[in-house]
Amino acid sequence: MSVLVVIPARYASSRYPGKPLVALRGANGVAKTLIRRSWEAAQAVQGVARVVVATDDDRIRLEAESFGAEVVMTSPACANGTERCAEAVANLGGGHDIVVNLQGDAPLTPAWFVEDLVAGLIANPWAELATPVLRCEGAMLAGLIEDRRNDRVGGTTAVFGAGNRGIYFSKEVIPFTGKAYGPGEPTPVFHHVGVYAYRPGTLAAYSGWPVGPLETLEGLEQLRFLENGRSVLCVEVESRGRQFWELNNPSDVPKIEAMMAAMGQD
Repeated sequence: MSVLVVIPARYASSRYPGKPLVALRGANGVAKTLIRRSWEAAQAVQGVARVVVATDDDRIRLEAESFGAEVVMTSPACANGTERCAEAVANLGGGHDIVVNLQGDAPLTPAWFVEDLVAGLIANPWAELATPVLRCEGAMLAGLIEDRRNDRVGGTTAVFGAGNRGIYFSKEVIPFTGKAYGPGEPTPVFHHVGVYAYRPGTLAAYSGWPVGPLETLEGLEQLRFLENGRSVLCVEVESRGRQFWELNNPSDVPKIEAMMAAMGQD
């Protein structure tokens, strides 16, 4: 199986403009841009044939090319990372069996998350895309519930059925449990991690579908697949003690830098 990793990156983020070019200092104090750290995370994944950065901005292109990344230019009209990945694959002319969307704002994504997704698609021919889910322990679930109580979105949760077939994703905390759990106690709630592995035909079809009511309400791009009857495989992954965090706001920079320092990551 030939695997392509696409890192979608845009400059005009509503919450954090210019985010891919933000510098992050590692354990040794050396600063590297977010897009470079995301590219290095992709390079750590085993079994990948090609890694490309997909962007609509020349500033990001120049930065990516400066450290040797292959860049594919895409339209500013792409509404989300999945649409940008689809356009990048079309521009490249295809030729890969699996396409991975490794978000450009998640430089701490463990390599085994991606490797497990690819293995999941290979082992489950019915699945048209795969995405990782992480079982919440009591402390994390309590934090998600507290965030929603205070009208904050603390993360996305996933519900899946037999064979780990995805049923729904939500910014609400689902399923409802009605009980308290100890800080380290496993719960039936799963946190969704925003990485995707697609079959090329499914990815190509995505941009042609209209945005549905559920995607509009939740603001979650993966719901477009479910709203169009596509089969999503939820792959349960383990953190193995690894810390990870997405960079969405300026306040996330010191969090990620502290995590890198704690892990000794340069």
